[in-house]
Amino acid sequence: MNIFKMKKLLTVTVAVALAVPAFAQGALKLDSPERHGMNSEKLAQVDRVINDAIAAKEIPGAVLSVVRGNDIVYLKSYGNKSVVPTVEPMTTETMFDLASVSKCVGTTLAFMQLIENGYVRLTDNVDRYIPNFKPWTDPESGETVDITVRDLLSHTSGLTPYINANTFVKEYGGNNPEKMEQYIATEIKRNFRPGTDFMYSCLNFVTLQRILERVTGEKLYEYAQEHVFDVLGLKHTCYFPLIYTPAVDNSAELARLCAPTEVQSDGKPLVAQVHDPMARMIMGGNSGNAGVFSNAEDLSVICSAIMNNGCLVDKKGNALEATRILSPATVRLMATIPSQNDPSVGRALGWDKKSSHSGPRGDLFNPETTIMHTGYTGTSVVIDMESKTAIVLLTHRVHPEDKGGVGRLRALVANIVAGSIIH
Repeated sequence: MNIFKMKKLLTVTVAVALAVPAFAQGALKLDSPERHGMNSEKLAQVDRVINDAIAAKEIPGAVLSVVRGNDIVYLKSYGNKSVVPTVEPMTTETMFDLASVSKCVGTTLAFMQLIENGYVRLTDNVDRYIPNFKPWTDPESGETVDITVRDLLSHTSGLTPYINANTFVKEYGGNNPEKMEQYIATEIKRNFRPGTDFMYSCLNFVTLQRILERVTGEKLYEYAQEHVFDVLGLKHTCYFPLIYTPAVDNSAELARLCAPTEVQSDGKPLVAQVHDPMARMIMGGNSGNAGVFSNAEDLSVICSAIMNNGCLVDKKGNALEATRILSPATVRLMATIPSQNDPSVGRALGWDKKSSHSGPRGDLFNPETTIMHTGYTGTSVVIDMESKTAIVLLTHRVHPEDKGGVGRLRALVANIVAGSIIH
């Protein structure tokens, strides 16, 4: 038997024995902003900027959750969940295609577990796990430098950002992750010496996915569900919502809750299918760069676990170990820009801090203590570890067409939230 799977069986047995029946996993209490050191009148100004974005047709609707410590202090839906083919109002339960937010809440959290459990090191060369994974080669001297796991997590590998899915499928066929792995390993350009520059690449996270699957013997979607989402008791977070129903709520009709995205050539929008073409057409929905669907409350639970050193806490601030997804040391490492990288890179492990992608932080949150990530469909998560404040802003700007914009909105919301913090 795979050693990882043997240890997993032991872990599951221990987890069941240590379960805390009194704790309602996957749920944060909704509390007043004032009880958490925030001014509710100032905070309510988020309504204005979100409604302005809807009126300007930048987005059809949104859901916002603001978390302070281990409670939600603001949760509200705006506008419409769907405008094509029918108009449906948004609700706070609505699930969104997270797009690249999947990188941080799915792939990164899963992969950091491999690091803390002694299966992978940040300094490991990728070719330790993926055969024939070619290094960067200096065009002048011929010197070669291997790409490491750290380079993948911090987007400093130099791998080209993306692959045209239509072109790939025409040549190699669809739903072909094995060929995708080989293509990245042997054919994709290495644009610079690893660790010296920043180039955001979905291929980094597909490669991390393939490493995880080789090490664990499980598909990414299976591993993340069992070791991250289910541990936190999340009821509305998964890959493949069309076919998957979480064990914690067998009656949930997840596909019905999903907000639609872009209208396709058949005149119908995608619903409960990943929007990202590479993830959908090449990777079959199980992809390291995209594919997770979730709602604001579940993402708030993930944020709370990260802010509380890797697990949820009770009312007194005591760690609920049955919900632990990462150790405190791993959370600190994940939220830190690697010292080995060029200081200008600005990326932590799986999260942004101070790169050109850090706009969602706004102007007021501390760039040294804030991590964040965005998704192409219009999703974003911002976590300030210093003030233990998180912002989950979910929109579907690509519905019904890929024309909306949320960059400015994200920053405005962050400024209002930060400005409402009194202590």
